[in-house]
Amino acid sequence: MNIRKTFQSTCCALLLATSFSSSAMAAEKLTVLLDWFINPDHGPLIVAQEQGLFTKAGLDVEMIEPADPSLPPKLVAAGKADIAVSYQPQLHVQVNEGLPLARFATLVGTPLNSLVVLADGDIKSIADLKGKKVGFSVGGFEDALLKAMLSKHGLTLKDIELVNVNWSLSPSLLTGQVDAVIGAYRNFELNQMDIEGHPGRAFYVEEEGVPIYDELILVTHTDKRDNPALKKFVSAIEAATVFIINHPDEAWEIFRDSDKKKLDNELNKRAWKDTLRRFSLRPAALDKARYNKFAEFMLEQKLIDKVPALDDYAFGLE
Repeated sequence: MNIRKTFQSTCCALLLATSFSSSAMAAEKLTVLLDWFINPDHGPLIVAQEQGLFTKAGLDVEMIEPADPSLPPKLVAAGKADIAVSYQPQLHVQVNEGLPLARFATLVGTPLNSLVVLADGDIKSIADLKGKKVGFSVGGFEDALLKAMLSKHGLTLKDIELVNVNWSLSPSLLTGQVDAVIGAYRNFELNQMDIEGHPGRAFYVEEEGVPIYDELILVTHTDKRDNPALKKFVSAIEAATVFIINHPDEAWEIFRDSDKKKLDNELNKRAWKDTLRRFSLRPAALDKARYNKFAEFMLEQKLIDKVPALDDYAFGLE
């Protein structure tokens, strides 16, 4: 009897091991290149990973922080990775350059970009920027944003002095090097300035003449748009987003504990709260009117030289 039980137990163990092995072998590998180091903007991705939602969907997802933030979409276009976290404005430019990229989901569905000044300074409206210095990090798109915002108030880029401050947006403002900065993220720079005891005031691009757009999106190679793994991937992100919205404190702890040494600080905690309401509740949905309108804006600003058919560079998975 004991021998029989031992034999039965061994068989069960072998069956379970075989079943587990088959499941592991069946999991499809997806390599995801992030746009930057892990931060609250990536909340749905990290929570989905930590809760095992990708695994339940039959996916083996590897997320990689880039050494160079400009490379992820280019690597996807070159077939070196499956998915890249990118930005809608960047997508328009790169598609115009001929890169075979397509948006298939949205992580953050509103702009985060903003123009920031010191709250206790003498700039109370954008009209007050006349004759002032404005810092920026990346030329091209940020210039276009600023141009549109100034235009709404009867000003042009000639009315201000642009100063390249590289990535030192908040420091350049706090030290008086510039009077305002364009390209500051409202969920990060504002919190950072407040923590340092110098509160800021933000002017939101979508309220000042710039069409609303998606901040963070997911892109893939155009040849992979029919890959069924993409739909599974987005479904897992949607489930994670719903969990985040329903259980923000618990979700923060899950996110924080994924890399406590790097993420457990006051700035990330504040940024997490400010980012929650900006996560896309329908990541797979595509707002065609929004994308077409923003493409026209990019054309008007001479950042692209034509508006391609939307189906060529963006699709939804609902």
